[in-house]
Amino acid sequence: MNSNKKQNNTIFKTIMTIIATAIITFVITTVWIYGKGGNGSTETAIGNAVKSNYLSAKLSAIRKKIDNEYIGNVNENDLIEGAIKGYVEGLNDPYSEYLTVDEMADFTEDTEGEYVGIGVYITKDTKNNEIVVYGTMPNSPAQEAGLKTGDIIINIDGEDCNGDDFDTITNKIKGKEGTKVKITILRDNKEEVFEIERKHIEVEHIISNVLENNIGYIYISSFEGNVAKQFEEAYDDLASKGITSLIIDVRNNGGGIVDECLDIGDLLTDKDKTLLIERDKNGKEIVEKSKKDKKINMKVALLVNEYSASASEILAGIVKEVVDGAVVIGNTTYGKGVIQTIYPLSDNSGLKITTDEYFTPNHNEINKIGIEPDIKVDDYTFTGSLDLEKDTQLKKAIEELKNR
Repeated sequence: MNSNKKQNNTIFKTIMTIIATAIITFVITTVWIYGKGGNGSTETAIGNAVKSNYLSAKLSAIRKKIDNEYIGNVNENDLIEGAIKGYVEGLNDPYSEYLTVDEMADFTEDTEGEYVGIGVYITKDTKNNEIVVYGTMPNSPAQEAGLKTGDIIINIDGEDCNGDDFDTITNKIKGKEGTKVKITILRDNKEEVFEIERKHIEVEHIISNVLENNIGYIYISSFEGNVAKQFEEAYDDLASKGITSLIIDVRNNGGGIVDECLDIGDLLTDKDKTLLIERDKNGKEIVEKSKKDKKINMKVALLVNEYSASASEILAGIVKEVVDGAVVIGNTTYGKGVIQTIYPLSDNSGLKITTDEYFTPNHNEINKIGIEPDIKVDDYTFTGSLDLEKDTQLKKAIEELKNR
């Protein structure tokens, strides 16, 4: 016991020495750089260094109390990881987070389009501090078990959860292939329990069909992986079958990789058209423009709802403001108009922070506002499955394309 405590103290002192050395080096370097520039930033640099020194001293004091008073076992790595997570959480930004090595691996796995899990899409309802299902992957264990859009997850394997647990909930749902997870949801004010087996899932983000009147339909569940390539292939297939107009559906699509979305927008617009405006913390704006000639030369309708977020809203802005004769139908979108950048760290962990705000091609704000559809149809809840009989939003899109 004493030898472990001494070892922990030695590790901690080593870490604190490294931090202190880094702070001193930072002060000297920053004072020299800013002092040489003569722009009045020296005091700021020193102030930041003093705050960092205060953080180091406070952590040291807390650690001393833990060593002297805490009766439980201390895991050095958990303390460090927890401190870093808490530091980033202090930004009070729901989209910024520190990713542990395992979380970073999961994130990379997700964006590459395959993983082991149950195949459920979740979002955080910040208003009610709830974790809400906004969709399930086609033919996934979650869909087969009966999880639906709008279900509120309240318990995972016997542990209650809410919006505060959003950053860790994915890891609780995921696990080894063949194992099971027990999820309790709230649906229509009634609790339901699902025990779902985890499976290896190769994610297909595109579903396509030919509807009546030679109308093509493409559903995009997420802008991850190679979805732009999948979308173009689906369109080429539909075009070969003689479609004359196209419905693109991004309902329940929580976003993904911005470049994938822009590549799809590129297919819908003439070359050199503005697709997106990004603004960084210094107010510098970058205008993203279409790089290729327009490929989809037909009438287009885009379906959106309150779960269409981020990259889906970028596409909605493009269709609404740039694509001639197109129409956006459904509910006002989620309102996530900020972009996160992932910074891999040397130990294979990562930092995801909000680095830019984005605007529509006409420079309209999206964040916390959303995209208003051209035609509002809010009497239908999309569950991820095509329902030609009950889907009033889809019916409206078909009607519009027939008459345009």
